[in-house]
Amino acid sequence: MTLAHPELVHALRGSHLESLHRGAIAIVDGDGRLVQSLGDIDRPIFPRSACKVLQALPLVAGGSADALGLSDEELALACASHGGEPRHTATAAAMLAKAGLDEGALECGSHWPSFDGALKALAREGRVPGALHNNCSGKHSGFVCVGCLMARAAGREPAEFVRGYLRPEHPVMREVTAALAAATGADLSRAPVGTDGCSIPTFAIPLRQLAHGFARVATGVGLSADHARAAQRLRQAVARAPFFVAGSGRFDTRVMERLGERVFCKVGAEGVFCAALPEQGLGVAIKVDDGNNSRAAEVVMAAVIEARVRLDDAERAFLRSLSDLALVNWNGITVGRLQASAGLRTALGGGAAD
Repeated sequence: MTLAHPELVHALRGSHLESLHRGAIAIVDGDGRLVQSLGDIDRPIFPRSACKVLQALPLVAGGSADALGLSDEELALACASHGGEPRHTATAAAMLAKAGLDEGALECGSHWPSFDGALKALAREGRVPGALHNNCSGKHSGFVCVGCLMARAAGREPAEFVRGYLRPEHPVMREVTAALAAATGADLSRAPVGTDGCSIPTFAIPLRQLAHGFARVATGVGLSADHARAAQRLRQAVARAPFFVAGSGRFDTRVMERLGERVFCKVGAEGVFCAALPEQGLGVAIKVDDGNNSRAAEVVMAAVIEARVRLDDAERAFLRSLSDLALVNWNGITVGRLQASAGLRTALGGGAAD
């Protein structure tokens, strides 16, 4: 890390600074022009789940969504890091059924639902989680749907064809990787590569290029005609069914329930957050150095949306409740605040910053 990253979020106990979170931000337009930056935006970082909409482009562009009659809810789930609530798992199962397959086709692994109510319900019933409960099961169901259409075109049996779809050399994953490269302009053949939590390859991409990819999602500029159409359809699907991209009480769902198509935002692990702002024609990419999401990345994204998106008074108050929130202890006593730093608000309000 060559640049000292600015303080983005402050945690106050009383009026005293108790801890802080540093990071970097890139805001880019559809032509790739840098509108604003803070910190080192050229250091490659793993976008993790923040880039799921880019990985879902082949699902629509390649014709699978139309061929299988996927709904808005199913397309939103293909872009999701969901909480494993019953509506999430049922929708993933429905996607697989349309492809003629079931949960056994998923290779994402299983974990307990992140939504507490769904976790406790499973435990009460004496059940264990399956692959449908994985927060990435919608994305993987989308991959399986892509593979199903490929199999049909090749005259092969879908269950056999999709097996091993998460391997880099599999036709499905090659298509997904190509879409990610095309959207961001990154040369992924030279990028650092790792394995994501759901076992697909994950590539390290600079924030500048991630933001450009999301600006392209916002505008269609620089995308192929098929990918531009896919990006618009996916954004619209998420705006119509925001519950399915995250879930009850989650930041992404709450923001898109309020703002609709004005914002597409998606969190990723380890403090990464990306957004497409269609009215402004902008893409946003954030990385919090310490990897904190709910106590840092969400606060930063809320502050960016406040500064960049057209809002009425009620919407502005809603966003302010996410970028400057009271910290309350178990007795209901307000003990401090979690807030976007003054430096971040000044930078966002004052145009381009370095």
